[in-house]
Amino acid sequence: MSNADIRGRFIWHELMTTDPEAAGSFYSKVLPWKTQPSGMPSYTLWLSGKNQTGGLMALPAESQGAPPHWLMYIGTPNVDSTAQDIERLGGKILKSPADIPNVGRFAVASDPQGAAFAIYTPASAGDGAPPQGTVGAFSWHELATSDPAAATNFYVELFGWAKDSVHDMGPMGPYQILGHGGKQVGGVFKSTDAPPSWLSYVQVADAGKAANAAKASGGRVLNGPMEVPGGSWIAQLMDPQGGAFAVVESPRAAKPAADAKPAAAPKAKPAPAAKPAESAKPAAAAPAAPQKSAKKAAKKAAKKAAKKAAAKGAKKAAKKAAKKAAGKSKAAARKAPKRKAAGKGSTAKRGAAKKATKKKAARKK
Repeated sequence: MSNADIRGRFIWHELMTTDPEAAGSFYSKVLPWKTQPSGMPSYTLWLSGKNQTGGLMALPAESQGAPPHWLMYIGTPNVDSTAQDIERLGGKILKSPADIPNVGRFAVASDPQGAAFAIYTPASAGDGAPPQGTVGAFSWHELATSDPAAATNFYVELFGWAKDSVHDMGPMGPYQILGHGGKQVGGVFKSTDAPPSWLSYVQVADAGKAANAAKASGGRVLNGPMEVPGGSWIAQLMDPQGGAFAVVESPRAAKPAADAKPAAAPKAKPAPAAKPAESAKPAAAAPAAPQKSAKKAAKKAAKKAAKKAAAKGAKKAAKKAAKKAAGKSKAAARKAPKRKAAGKGSTAKRGAAKKATKKKAARKK
């Protein structure tokens, strides 16, 4: 790695805390890290696999009561020149440029809004850090600040970062993505409830598991786990001593359709032998409830048939009665003319006798 390539790169991360031993135990349970002595007094290394990813030390006496925190080191080909640029752009030098034997040269500064960071030129060409995006590596850096636009311009001029895309976060305002070397490396947004500060994200396989491990080990979950634009999952955490950090999980790949078993794939359990009729019913067969309806319908049909039969019987009986009445009337009618006829015959006989008497009397005269 040449000096030209190092400018603006996030090279090193260092935890300064009140209890290094307890912190070493905590992070080894939450992240895929382990600790290793550095060979320097009171300084421990963080290892991710075989790669050195950062350092651990006690808060220095000159920290003036600062709480435990992570400090990120940004690469520069010339620490002294960059320190001058920081002051020229409105920032402050908190620790003047100094050498670490056989390691490199560094200085600690703050931007115009007050967020602390360090600048660093390593002694060797390679920094040994795991590549961005691999599990265990620091893969994202986020600046919460009182003036996002001014802070972004400060870092863009100081380290040559690019202003990438902007995401609208609603009431929280825009989220400015920062780019370096053609890759997105961090973001800047407005914070109103805390002093300006940087938050570093460690790549993990599962953000949810990391959050649960942090809680189980005495830490706190400040936010998440939650999905963010782009599909990644994040969780913002705090260690037991008060140092804030975050984890990020790569977007979860959707399972291919071929992996999904069709609904008909599992073998259906055979129906009990005692109920073969039920297994023979088609899927569209009506449930058992309609049996009551059928019974009710049959009862209704029987009642209707009975009513019909009764009506038919009544009609037949009425017809029979009418026929019988008609027969009696006819019989009476037959008898009545005979009586009338008999009456007429008697009258005729009396008339004929009377006429014959008159004729007989006329002859005698």
